[in-house]
Amino acid sequence: MYPFINIGSVHIGTFGLLLWLAAVCATVVLHKNFMRNGVDADALGIVAMVTLTGVIGAKTWHELQNVHELVAAWRQIMLPTWHHPVDILFGFLHWFQAGFAWFGGLLAGITMLMIQGHLARPNGLKGGKAALRMLDFAAPAAAIGYGVGRIGCLTSGDGDYGINTTLPWGVHMKWNALVPPNPPDALVQPTPIYELLFALAIGWWLWKRGGKRLPLGFLTGEYLVLSGIGRFLVEFVRINPKLYWGMSNAQVAALGTIIVGAIVMFATRNNVVIQSEPLPKAEASSPAVA
Repeated sequence: MYPFINIGSVHIGTFGLLLWLAAVCATVVLHKNFMRNGVDADALGIVAMVTLTGVIGAKTWHELQNVHELVAAWRQIMLPTWHHPVDILFGFLHWFQAGFAWFGGLLAGITMLMIQGHLARPNGLKGGKAALRMLDFAAPAAAIGYGVGRIGCLTSGDGDYGINTTLPWGVHMKWNALVPPNPPDALVQPTPIYELLFALAIGWWLWKRGGKRLPLGFLTGEYLVLSGIGRFLVEFVRINPKLYWGMSNAQVAALGTIIVGAIVMFATRNNVVIQSEPLPKAEASSPAVA
């Protein structure tokens, strides 16, 4: 694992770096989707807000899964070492660099996208139609951004909770503090790489589907079903506590996502199909990403 890139006295966290790259990829995809559908909206601003909200939602969901452990850690480990505002800042950043739940990020990101749709009014739509339209636009961007972001979990060691393996592409768990069953030098399944490949396939499929005449909101349902399937399957080669009916918390959440996605597809199958035209080339400039 490579949690930091060390350049002299500067230490750059690879999780944050890959999160930035994920946001860049998502911005480019969303911008191109806006252009081909005649939407004059700020893809960079939308992705920035969704990324920030998603990270906070993912961290919150992860910590709320075991409130007692969170409170104990803050009382016994974190708070006693914080004697100065700088200590508090760096302590908080250290605590925030690991432990994120996919489902919490998904819920928070969807909520923010709906708000952004209401504000941007894509294709002149308002209210719920605008929110659904924005979710449809963001589906391929969200899939690709999520996949790239998972590689940040791989490099930082936060997402390598795979089962032991002898496969040639197995990875070492140098930073994985989760598992007594695995010795320190064990090779484990590189689950973030599997998620990246699945996410890229979903992103390609959703991009192609987005170019067709689909009912408003239908593509969002497809995204929820497909992303839920990916998350459910990867849990079979991850080491997570089996909490409900022999399934992990993430698998139960993934099943819920699949069911909700199927309901969305059924409920929106007769929705209106929005006609759109690409923006003129003069307006279709690339988004500024920094």
